[in-house]
Order: sequence, then C-alpha cells, then structure tokens
Amino acid sequence: MAKRTKSPKYIFVVGGVMSGVGKGVASSSIGAIMKARGFTVTALKIDPYINVDAGTMNPTEHGEVFVLDDGDECDQDMGNYERFLDIDLSSVNYMTTGRVYQEVIRKERNLQYGGRNVEVVPDIPKEVIRRIKKATQEADADIAVIEVGGTIGEYQNIIFLEAARMMKMNAPDDVMFVMVSYLPIPSKVGEMKTKPTQYASRTLNGVGIQADVIIARSEAPLDAKRKEKIATFCNIDKSNVVSAPDVDSIYDVPVNFEKGNLGRIVSDKLGLNHVESKTDLRAWQNFANKPKKAKKEVNIGVVGKYFDSGDFILADVYISVLEAIKISSYHLNLKPKIDYLNSEDFEGPAGKRRLKKLSKYDGVLIPGGFGTRGIEGKINAVNYVRENKIPYFGLCYGMQIAVIEYARNVLGIENATTAEMDPEAENMVIDIMPEQKELLKKQNYGNTMRLGAYPAILSKETIAQRSYKSDEISERHRHRYEVNPEYIERLTSKGLIFSGKSPDGRLMEIAELSEKEHPFFLGVQFHPEFRARPLSPHPLFTAFIKASLKRRG
Repeated sequence: MAKRTKSPKYIFVVGGVMSGVGKGVASSSIGAIMKARGFTVTALKIDPYINVDAGTMNPTEHGEVFVLDDGDECDQDMGNYERFLDIDLSSVNYMTTGRVYQEVIRKERNLQYGGRNVEVVPDIPKEVIRRIKKATQEADADIAVIEVGGTIGEYQNIIFLEAARMMKMNAPDDVMFVMVSYLPIPSKVGEMKTKPTQYASRTLNGVGIQADVIIARSEAPLDAKRKEKIATFCNIDKSNVVSAPDVDSIYDVPVNFEKGNLGRIVSDKLGLNHVESKTDLRAWQNFANKPKKAKKEVNIGVVGKYFDSGDFILADVYISVLEAIKISSYHLNLKPKIDYLNSEDFEGPAGKRRLKKLSKYDGVLIPGGFGTRGIEGKINAVNYVRENKIPYFGLCYGMQIAVIEYARNVLGIENATTAEMDPEAENMVIDIMPEQKELLKKQNYGNTMRLGAYPAILSKETIAQRSYKSDEISERHRHRYEVNPEYIERLTSKGLIFSGKSPDGRLMEIAELSEKEHPFFLGVQFHPEFRARPLSPHPLFTAFIKASLKRRG
C-alpha cells in the first residue's frame, strides 16, 4: 500500500491512575481503527523493566510470554497488536529499559560516542527515539502506535516519556498523546469520580506532555457531567474525551471507540483530514457480533499450573490460548465456556478420583509451561481423556506430556519421563538434544531454547494435514526439550502418529492418534495460539473446537 502521509505519525499511549485497565487493547484498537481508514500501521511496546526481554520472568508475575517469528520473547500486548492489526511484528517493535541501556552501554564501550560523557538524558531517550523511528521505517508505516508501559508518575517510565516529549518538540504536527485513565465508581459513594484522572493529567503535564485524547475507562459509560469535568480540569476539549465502559469482549472495543469518533479525532490531531478516508470496520464488526448471535455453547477445560495468583485467577498467563479458543468458537457460531483447572488437583490418589470431573467437558486442552510442578496431574489428565475418548489438544509441554503418557500406559514403560523432571532418568522419552547439553553445562540457558518460527512437513491423510489444508507449515516455538529419537519407532509401532516433522525428519512437531482410535487426540510441539487472529482463526484450534462440538452433540 502506498504511503498516505508525508511523514510518519506517532501516537503515544500512556496510562494514568492504575495498570491493567486495557492500555494494550486501547493501543491495539487505535491501530485497528487507523488501519481501517486505509493507513499502514505498526505498533511498539515499551516495557519499563530492566530485563532485556520477558523470557526469564515467571508468567504468574508478568503474564504470558509472547514469541515473535524472529524468536523475540516479549510482552503479551505484542500478541494483542498482532491480533488486532493482523500483522507480524519483530524484535524491533519491542523494547525494555534493559534493552535500551544495554545498547547505549555497548555503543559507549565501542567508542561510538567519540569519548564524550554519556548521560541518562539525553542519550537514553535518543536511543528510544532511534528504535521507534527504525521500527516505523522498517514497516514503511504511515502511523506508529507506541504504548508506554506502566503508569504516569512511576520513576521507571520517565525516560520513555522524555523521549516522547522530545519527539513532540521536534515534530509537533506528527506526534500526539492518548492517556488511558480509570474512573472508579466506589460502591458506597455511587458516583463516578474524575479526581484520579485529574491528578494523572497533571502529573503528565509535569513531564512536559499534554494529553490530546483521554480514554475514560470505567464500569459504566461516561456521562456529560463527567466529560465536562475532565475537559475543564485536564485542559482538553470535551469532544476528545472518549468513553470506554466495560464490554463483554475486547473485540467490541474498536467498534465502541469508533462510535466515539476516535478515528476522526486522531485524524484531526495528526492533520490527516486531507486524506479522504472513512473507517471501514465492517469485517471487524461482523466478527465482534458473532458471540452475541451464538446460541450453542462449547465447554472447554484448560488444565494448567499458572492460574493461581493468591486468592485470584490469573488468566493472563495463557491469554493467547484463551483468545485462540474464543476466536475459533466465534467463527463456528459458538459461545465458549472455558474453565481453568489446576493440574495439581489431579495428583495423588485424591487427585485421580477428581479426574471424573473432566467428563463434563466437550474438550480438554493442556497449554505450554516449564518445570516439574503439576506435571503428574497433567499426565493423569491426558490418560483420562485418552481412555475416555474426550477430544484433547496439547500445546508444547502438552504434546510432550501426551507422549510420556502414551509411553507409560500403552508401551508399558512405567518410568517414562522427561529430562526436565529427572535428567538422570532411565527412560527419557522427552530429552534435550545432544548439542544443547553442552550449552547447559556452561549455564548458557538462553541459547538452548528453540525460539521463533520453524517449518514443518505434514504427513498426508492426517488430522494435521486436513486441518491446515497444506503439506508444509511454519509455526512459532518456545521450548528446550524434544521427543527423544530413540523412542520414536517404539511409539509409532503402537499407534502414535507423528504427523508433523522438521524438514530433515529429526524433530517431531505434531503427534496424533488415528480418528479410528480417538475422535481428536493431537499435540503440537509449537505454539499455534500465537498465530490465531480474529479475522483468521487457527486451523488446529478450529479442528479441536469442531471435535469438541461433535462430542457435545
């Protein structure tokens, strides 16, 4: 698509009051709206932590680690950008404080600053600006949406706000700011309060930035009185205050924003009115309407170990998996009912008795993960759904566990396991490849992961090949262990089908059972959830939901 702007435009999205109120979805929705107006859009996420990437963090602390085609391990909001914009992003679209400082220090050590004094300001913000412009240039984008992580007033994101301020100072017509702020409705007060947003706006002013648009998040729609208050005390026209009430589905957000004329407001602020364009969200609207029209339900149990977070359920650790289930269900005109099941509940004698509760589900899915906690519960769950013919879909670790279960209960290898559980075990049907073991000895853990997109060849007349309607695929990986080649012949001789393999035939990518043996039993070594998008559901998730619906019927 030809460029429609004389120079790139930059939309910074910042958060006020509190985190977790949908800044990532708001950024994604702004991008989707501007794309629907005919512009080429890219998106960036800035995370204000020292970690170089998200790969080493516990999911219960930070949520899902999203993996890009090039293997970059990043924040889950990058998944929202890809889903809403229907584009593939790369490592250039993601930065952290650690990544920025690492590059500045590398340049200083290489004398790229000519021996001068290198300082936090302006050198760190300048590096941030360089990265933003590079990502925009590589995408040949008209518009870049940049989400600044954290909330206004935090020490951690000051350098990123300073970079945004400098960009606005140097190109005032090309940069705008959107503040996403929460308006609480205290139950004992019964009135929507604007004061926290007023303080957030003033704090943003304190770093030299004035919000052009305020997206007002709350339980209920914003009324005229609250709009006037925000306009008066936040120095903004009330027409630029956009109401963002709670919705049933995040896919309603772009449609709701457009009802508030957000596309026109952004175009006005960035001087894009000379471009004849209207927001065409018809395809998106059709998709967003599907869950409202769906009559039938499909009941899916997700067996994981990262759901517990104190007294609360933390669904963010599997957000791409859950969205992939929803997307495929919506396209089949179904309402998915998803239950979060702790795998540790299925361990021990009492846990085995609880396995009967899996019978109420139309399908069971086990997502990826690391470590040994809860693994025996997952193995027990796989055994139950295999023997009781309940549709099963295993992702990454979920495939490895299916292979272990099959080796134990069909091949009769009672002590079959994974090197992740016991590196000295006798029968490691899942093991690390020899060349990676040398790196592990040196504690070089980062280089032992298979990360990013890899191709696979599919066997004909299998569930996988019929689902993809293709003989060759490319999917994203994030794992360290593989099916041990020493056990492949024994596994296949007893009926396990490796329907997807690496091009050299060495690595097993997909394992399944014949539909004569089981209605749907399939595991994949990769993460198909990273490729599921609202307007293009993932074929394997769709096949799993279809099989689950058939069981329900």
